[in-house]
Amino acid sequence: MSLPSWAAEWCERELGATPVEQLLAADAMSDVRAVRLDDGREVVLKARLAGDAERASRCVAVQRQVAERGFPCARPLTGVSVVGHLAVHAEQFRPGGEIERDTGAGAATRSAELLAGLTTLLDGIDSEPPLPNPEWVNWDHDGPGLFPLNPRHDPLAERRTLPEVIEETARRARARLLGAALEPVVGHADWEAQNLRWDGTEPHTVHDWDSLAWLPEAAVVGAAAGAFASAEVPTLAQLESSEAFLDAYQRARHEFRPEEIEVAWAASLWPALHNARGEILYGVPQVAFVELERQADRRLALANA
Repeated sequence: MSLPSWAAEWCERELGATPVEQLLAADAMSDVRAVRLDDGREVVLKARLAGDAERASRCVAVQRQVAERGFPCARPLTGVSVVGHLAVHAEQFRPGGEIERDTGAGAATRSAELLAGLTTLLDGIDSEPPLPNPEWVNWDHDGPGLFPLNPRHDPLAERRTLPEVIEETARRARARLLGAALEPVVGHADWEAQNLRWDGTEPHTVHDWDSLAWLPEAAVVGAAAGAFASAEVPTLAQLESSEAFLDAYQRARHEFRPEEIEVAWAASLWPALHNARGEILYGVPQVAFVELERQADRRLALANA
C-alpha cells in the first residue's frame, strides 16, 4: 500500500480508523485515494493544495446537502482540514456504474435531464459561491489575456503561439459571456461523461464536486452541452448532440430566453477552448482542437458572438 505520509494519522483523527488497503488512486483536480479502513469501511480521501481550502470547503458543503437530499453522489464524511500544504477531506466510496460512451441525442438527453434535476435541487440549497471558478469555465477572470494564468503550468509552454481560431473564438465567446446580464447560480461545471456513472439508463454516481462553479444557469448548461461527451479524452460534442442536450434540459427545467440561448452556445465553446489550448501548449494529440476548428463558426453564430 502506497499512501501519503499524512494519511494514517489524519484518518485516525478524523475517521477513528486507520487505512489498511489502497483500493484506487487517481490524480486530476485532486489527489484521490480510495482506501479500506481497519474497521471495514471503504472511503475516499481527497487532497488538493491548501490554497484551495476555502473553495473546497464550499464545494464539500454543497455536495453534502445534495447527497442528503438523495442525489446520486458520494456523501462527505468530514469537512475540509489543512494538513501541511494540503486541504483534505473524506467521502463515501461509491464504485460501480459505467461511463456512457454514446455521444448521440439519446445520451445527450439523459445527461441533460440529470443536470436539470441537479439544478432544481441546488435551487433549494444555501451556499457560499465556490469561487474562483474552475479555469476551464473561468472566462470572467480578472487577469491579463483571454485565458486565466495557471501558476501550476509549465511557464515555457505559455510562450507557444496559439492558432488564430483559438484566439479569435475565445475573444468573441468571452465578449458574449461577459456581456450577459444574468444572475449566477451554483452549478456543476465539469459535466463530462468521465464524471458520470450509469446503471443502464439510470444514474449511479456523479463525481467531481470540486468542480462546482458560480455562473449563470445558461452558462453552466451550455458548458455541459459542449463537454458532456468527453470520456477519457476531452473533446467538443457534435453540434446536433449539443442541440439535443439544450432542448432536453429546457423541457425538463424551463425554457430559456433568447439571451440565455446565446449565452449557452457561447459557454459551450469554452471548455473546448481550454482543452484545445492545452493540446497546443503541451504538444498532446489535437482532439478538442480538431472539433473546435470544425464547429467554431456555427457555434459563434448561434451565440450571436
